[in-house]
Amino acid sequence: MERALRGFETWSNVGLDERASALDRLAELLEANRAKLMAILVDEAKKTIGDALGEVREAVDFCRYYAAQARSGLRPIELPGPTGERNLLRYAGRGAWVCIAPWNFPLAIFLGQVAAALVTGNSVVAKPAPQTPRIAALAVELAHQAGIPADALVLVTGGPEVGAALVADVRIGGVAFTGSTATAKRIARSLVEDDDRPIIPLIAETGGINAMIVDSTALPEQVVADVVTSAFRSAGQRCSALRLLLLQEDVADRTLDMLKGAMDTLIIGDPFDPATDVGPVIDQAAYDRLMAYRDSQASHTLHTLVPPAEGLFVPPTLIRLSAIDDLTKEWFGPILHVVTWKSGVLAETIARVNAKGFGLTMGLHSRIARTAEEVEALAEVGNLYVNRSMIGAIVGSQPFGGESLSGTGPKAGGPNYLHRFCTERVTSTDTTSAGGNASLLSLDDIGG
Repeated sequence: MERALRGFETWSNVGLDERASALDRLAELLEANRAKLMAILVDEAKKTIGDALGEVREAVDFCRYYAAQARSGLRPIELPGPTGERNLLRYAGRGAWVCIAPWNFPLAIFLGQVAAALVTGNSVVAKPAPQTPRIAALAVELAHQAGIPADALVLVTGGPEVGAALVADVRIGGVAFTGSTATAKRIARSLVEDDDRPIIPLIAETGGINAMIVDSTALPEQVVADVVTSAFRSAGQRCSALRLLLLQEDVADRTLDMLKGAMDTLIIGDPFDPATDVGPVIDQAAYDRLMAYRDSQASHTLHTLVPPAEGLFVPPTLIRLSAIDDLTKEWFGPILHVVTWKSGVLAETIARVNAKGFGLTMGLHSRIARTAEEVEALAEVGNLYVNRSMIGAIVGSQPFGGESLSGTGPKAGGPNYLHRFCTERVTSTDTTSAGGNASLLSLDDIGG
């Protein structure tokens, strides 16, 4: 923290254009080291090759997008006022931010948080998840090569106790966190318990019980393809992943038959193998938790696959529930729950999903425009996906983040994100104190 505070004093005085240029250089270094970054992501984070490639691209997008957003959106702004007064709004960094990243996107989310904090003039103490320190170390090394001072970006590895110690430090200027809702709540409490510490912002992005609604007009082939992608890609280890499939009764049997067949085509195996669709889960604790739940639902299982004999492979599993209320928590893996709903109760179905308190992603498959409009009006989620998969938000086009139990906002990769890292300062100057309003005087007129 002492290093980061020293780094803030220096980095905050670096010009906006220079800070943005450092992010552009970091993007170039990420692309130049793409193969090495991908190899670590596959080895350390258990990502398939396709997912690893996508993550490097997303990290590059974050750097370039935030650099461009800073250049266009963080300039001083002249505000209106009466004649004889000049009002100027400026943005400044808040101090040393603590950025705590998850293991499921240990490069893209890690660098997204860090890049936003740095380009706005803050220094950063960055703590990766304990499962994925090597990819974070390489990312920080490349950031330093790009011209970001070592004291402006400090890497700290470790477990929950390290994150708790950082958050407890009264000198920090803000916290950016992606992870579980329970941890986000603990952080929020810790930031207000000490009466002597300043009031600082928390940007939290957490998980959700994400539902996809399918009505009788949907194209079954497209539904099945998007369900498989949304529920089972990345072994279901995405915040946005589909957890609850809501099928209209009229099409449920046919859709489920097609879904079972599509699941049977998935290849479970070594993520280093280009043919692999579903790799292992992140660690033994996640494997034990998911498999125990899966075993407890054996009587409700509609379909599952046979995993390899060795390794932390949780097979894609389809579980039938009687009602939406039966799913009470997020299961962070390749486990999909299905519930049917009757025609005419769409609004009630959405209300039951909203009542679960999460608000991250929702999907809809329907070929009726009016239905899409109704879901858009009623769904209390940060990201609604219509007739497409529910994962793979694109920086700048699909800003990502939830509400309620799923996060604080503003959305990562969106036009409002950077300002949360800033403090706003306004200077009001009486220009008549020098004997007149210089902007109203013209030497040519006086000479005439």
